[in-house]
Amino acid sequence: MLKAYAKLNKVVERRNIFELMPNPDVGSWTSLQNLYLNSKQPLKALMVFYELMLSNSAKPDSHSVVAALSACARLKDLRNGRAIHGLVYKHLKEPGPNVHNALIDMYVKNGRVHIAERVFSSINFKDVAIWTSLLNGYLLNGDIESAKGMFDEMPQRNVFSWTAMIVGYVRKKNPIEGLELFTRMRREDVGEHCNPTTVTIVALLSGCADIGALNLGSAIHGYINKRIGFVLDVAVNNGLIDMYGKSGNLDSAVKLFDSMRMKDLFSWTTMISSLALNSRGKCALLVFDSMVESGMIPNQVTFLAVLSACSHAGLVIEGERLFEKFVSGYNMKPRIEHFGCMVDLFVRAGYLEKAIRLIEGMPMKPDAVIWRSLLGACVGQGNLELAEVAGKKVVELEPDDDAVYVLLWSVYRSKNRWDDASRVMKMMREQKIKKTPGCSWIEVNGVVHEFLAEASPYTVGDNIIIVLDAMIEQSNLDSNLLFFEWT
Repeated sequence: MLKAYAKLNKVVERRNIFELMPNPDVGSWTSLQNLYLNSKQPLKALMVFYELMLSNSAKPDSHSVVAALSACARLKDLRNGRAIHGLVYKHLKEPGPNVHNALIDMYVKNGRVHIAERVFSSINFKDVAIWTSLLNGYLLNGDIESAKGMFDEMPQRNVFSWTAMIVGYVRKKNPIEGLELFTRMRREDVGEHCNPTTVTIVALLSGCADIGALNLGSAIHGYINKRIGFVLDVAVNNGLIDMYGKSGNLDSAVKLFDSMRMKDLFSWTTMISSLALNSRGKCALLVFDSMVESGMIPNQVTFLAVLSACSHAGLVIEGERLFEKFVSGYNMKPRIEHFGCMVDLFVRAGYLEKAIRLIEGMPMKPDAVIWRSLLGACVGQGNLELAEVAGKKVVELEPDDDAVYVLLWSVYRSKNRWDDASRVMKMMREQKIKKTPGCSWIEVNGVVHEFLAEASPYTVGDNIIIVLDAMIEQSNLDSNLLFFEWT
């Protein structure tokens, strides 16, 4: 009966059955813990473990300890996690890999990577899961270099360790490394243990979307079409829509969206975002209306996407109507990102006064994104006084933002306010702020090339320099011909 209720995820009924058991064994206790964990109730799972500790009918084993440590990891409860760590040595003579794995996971999710390293060092036999746990710990705490070092040291890797590194690179805005790592994975490790998972594919598509690598993304789409499991997976299809939308191939995104048998909320939201990104605001509104008609209830991310669509298309009236519907119709509290979208909508359409009124009436303090939107609009409309106010606000909130200093310097210089322009440059020197060089990517024959502004010409190849010189020479020649034609 316990197993039957577990399969049906009936928490209350299963607890009632458990209470009727005269002498539940440790397996029954652990089963109840896992039921609470699967029902996203980690605190109750932890309480069941302590009930087991006080029980006379059973004592904790490695499985119950793992469940308790998993609860502490999800709750970010370091105090109880350490207490259970102490109990491991008291009750378990040979903890085993699963307990060590859970201990490392608990410490890294509580931000104590140094303790996880000590646990890792104390283990005599380390399987691939334990190596991957610490690897995930480094990535979770943003230490990509330590993660790379550990990845290179691993005596054996599986799909989870490869996927962890690929996801880590993509999240650190280094998608090229992630894509190259996938190529290396397919070349070095073969077999069922290294077949990509849904997480791997979604991460790769996200990396392609970030740099607009349409050919690579299309190649991955071809690989997906060979695996029926991926073809039917909603998350994978959502990743494809996002990749095609961000790469400018909107027709493929729409075709894929229309062909999906099952659509979740993220599918609709991704399609709306893709249309917004490609300046198809009215189409995005139609998709939003279709979503609502289908019975799907939008969330805050969906509203953010549709407001962004209105902003890019200059649909002020529609944006105001949706914002009002968001607050009153769905009884949701707008976050600062929604206010930022509305400010962006107003300033893009030239309604500075509306934007200022909205900023003044916000229930929270405006962030740097909102002030930056206002700054850009003021510069475009020549409102130096308001631009100065907005620029100072951005500097207060994000003093390392090089773009704001450069923009303020340009504004002052355009108005011949040389003293103020010099003051801005002095602030940059004193705070050691340098303009971040621009970065762009281009995909040629399936290979992604990265270019940094102000990079040495030798880093991009002599052949490119020769072609550029020829283009410049041809451009000058065409200009001269055009001059003679006009004269």
